[in-house]
Amino acid sequence: MIPFNIPPFVGPELEYVKQAVQNHKICGDGPFTKKCHAWLEKRFQAGKVLLTTSGTTALEMAAILCGLGPGDEVILPSFTFSSTATSVVLTGATPVFVDVRPDTMNLDETKIEDAVTDKTRAIIAVHYAGVACEMDTIMAIAKKHGLKVIEDAAQGVMSTYKGRALGTIGDFGCFSFHETKNYSMGEGGALLLRHKEDYEKAEILREKGTNRSVFLRGQVDKYTWVDYGSSYLPSDMNAAYLYAQLKAADAINENRLHIWNRYHEAFADLEEKGLVVRPTIPEECVHNAHMYYLKLKDLEERTAFIRHMRDCGVLCVFHYIPLHSAPAGLKFGRFHGEDVYTTADSDRLVRLPMFYGMEERDLNRVIDAARLFFH
Repeated sequence: MIPFNIPPFVGPELEYVKQAVQNHKICGDGPFTKKCHAWLEKRFQAGKVLLTTSGTTALEMAAILCGLGPGDEVILPSFTFSSTATSVVLTGATPVFVDVRPDTMNLDETKIEDAVTDKTRAIIAVHYAGVACEMDTIMAIAKKHGLKVIEDAAQGVMSTYKGRALGTIGDFGCFSFHETKNYSMGEGGALLLRHKEDYEKAEILREKGTNRSVFLRGQVDKYTWVDYGSSYLPSDMNAAYLYAQLKAADAINENRLHIWNRYHEAFADLEEKGLVVRPTIPEECVHNAHMYYLKLKDLEERTAFIRHMRDCGVLCVFHYIPLHSAPAGLKFGRFHGEDVYTTADSDRLVRLPMFYGMEERDLNRVIDAARLFFH
């Protein structure tokens, strides 16, 4: 069976983890964590980056730093992972879901302003499949109404919008380094901060409510509990694993783009015949080949396709169940406007195997099996 995903591994990971152990510094903010911070800040021209225990906790930190609380509302797409909405719910605020664009499956920027009320405090832009939302429009709406913007760039590491790295455009950016992502530390993530006034607050929040970070930099002679916080620091062993992949980031990116482009070329004629819809990459976007998906006719055909591919030894999967129709979505949030594309396109989207180092023979097997279904 060709798996849907294999976590990336480039070679030096185990040696770096061994070094972390030998350094006798395996808890958070060790030498490898600092190396990851420096690499990410330099590569993406980010103001400040803090590794977190997951993309989920990065989103939670962003929601807290936005000052969200009971009675507030946050606009976001329903076609996303639960973490996006949970970060809002944990503050007591209400997720307000709006429809997605059918071309990119991203938040439809034309539907945002109609959902704004006097309770709205923030917008969460989810960059689906590593393809950027229409950020200029979103940032303009946020500025007009005095709203914060959180970029859920869990899938967007190495992607850009008009030359700017995803995660660095809004007030806060959130990366994921889960094992299913292009770059992995098993479980982990990162919070990107654009405004200097948020730096120290974020460090305190991440360091259990203490000012330990400024103490370690020698800026105070002792540290103490100063505010609300939790433990959002990943182990330095996880950071060591990630650092090996960051150093090989371009090679990983090029390999994934090769696989993505092979898929895209292989199914061009099927799209011309109206049998599938392929992903769309807007002109202003550079993507990172996080995933390759096809949209089929409907739920029934997608179910048959997944069954056919499994029979051919290929594991394909669908993606999100729209949050507004989930039990927690019904309990904690609401959908604004008409659900034209979110549910319909969710029902017909299928993802093909995509991982670093995928063998050409396996890639050809996936393509041949998919084409056989339509033949």
